[in-house]
Amino acid sequence: MDKVKKSAAEACADIPNGATILAGGFGLCGIPEMCIAALRELGTKDLEFVSNNCGVDDFGLGILLANKQIRKMISSYVGENKEFERQYLKGELEVELVPQGTLAERLRAGGAGIPGFYTPTGVGTAVSDGGLPLRYAPDGSVAKYSDKKEIREFDGRPYVLERGIVGDFALVKAWKGDRFGNLVYRNTAANFNPMIATAGKITIAEVEELVEVGSIDPNEVHTPGIYVQRVVVGSGYEKRIERRTIRN
Repeated sequence: MDKVKKSAAEACADIPNGATILAGGFGLCGIPEMCIAALRELGTKDLEFVSNNCGVDDFGLGILLANKQIRKMISSYVGENKEFERQYLKGELEVELVPQGTLAERLRAGGAGIPGFYTPTGVGTAVSDGGLPLRYAPDGSVAKYSDKKEIREFDGRPYVLERGIVGDFALVKAWKGDRFGNLVYRNTAANFNPMIATAGKITIAEVEELVEVGSIDPNEVHTPGIYVQRVVVGSGYEKRIERRTIRN
């Protein structure tokens, strides 16, 4: 029942090359900083990541991208990372862009054991009709396009079939947790983390504070420990802000 590991490196040590990893966070908020750093040190490569975004050039998943450890990204927003753009256009990175709400629901569905669902989002666009460039060739031509998806009509309105997502591993960041893996997220960190925690075959949770079992009110638990296999106590979090805006 005690799921606490000595370090993020120990928790992530058996993640193999080529694994599909789900990573929590929104922008740079609520990202699993310690596990990402551990993967960089371990040198695990050819990874497929599912995450709302890919960090920035020198932080978050951006450090794995810069180290050429990511083969494919399934994301919603990638506009803060110049190296991401370079690798994508040069054919070094495969990219599947997914509407943000659809991505959240695909993860939730995967965690709930639902193989697919229908949504009106993206109907009549390249999201449903196919033709989005997933990978470029080094010469700038498109090497791989997205496929056309199934469309079905309900009550006179068309919907597109989207598949649920399940990962080999899920990396999440919580405010506090106990040794059984019960987790509480704080403020905006309760974004993609809760559904990602359910959608990994093995979920690794890093927490800012480890508390005694039973000290978390059951009504406050966001992720029950049954979904979590490993817990890491983090420290020295940067909690960097992507764009700091202040009044003149």
